[in-house]
Amino acid sequence: MSYLIRVVLPDRPGALGAVATALGHAGADILSVDIVERTPGHATDDLVVELPADRLADSLVTAASSVEGVRVESIRPYAGVIDPFRELELLEKLAPKNDDGRTVLADGVCRLFRCGWALVLQASELNGAPSIVVARSAAAPEIETLSTPWWPAQPPRPLSADEDWAPDGWATLGTELAVVPLGEEAILVGRPALRWLASELIRMSHLASIASTVLTP
Repeated sequence: MSYLIRVVLPDRPGALGAVATALGHAGADILSVDIVERTPGHATDDLVVELPADRLADSLVTAASSVEGVRVESIRPYAGVIDPFRELELLEKLAPKNDDGRTVLADGVCRLFRCGWALVLQASELNGAPSIVVARSAAAPEIETLSTPWWPAQPPRPLSADEDWAPDGWATLGTELAVVPLGEEAILVGRPALRWLASELIRMSHLASIASTVLTP
């Protein structure tokens, strides 16, 4: 079974290697590593690892935490596809300006940022009316409109699933929400139990800014 582990580790040579060695001793195979944020003295990395069926996920936490200065922030099962899919590849897919460009973008954002789902929203022309869902990724909530009292989407930021505007169940599922602007529209993303870092939102916002110029008729 595959797991996504977010670790905060000292930003020093050999720290990630020590974590990899400890996970290997626990029987895990590392499938991918992404550096998602650097702060003075620390780095936050997302590791996707595969663990034999007879091993418990707790063994991954124990192994990673055994390295001095390392903290496991979160761990969850991961069923995503591991491939070299990156921003430029996504933008190339949008270049033909197909009618389903926003859906392609929503699916691509999910793959890049390991989201559970993404919605592309357009504000209603009626003041105070719910925003309209104009595109969605696979596995996104099957809703046509959404109350968005937090509009506009600028600046990019996390949102709370505990607020009244969020549909029932999002908070129960531990959904971590965030929104970034897409021109005059917005991309709302959700993923389970993995908080949004400022560096991720900046990166997503830059991607959306370029994508909006491609998607504009």
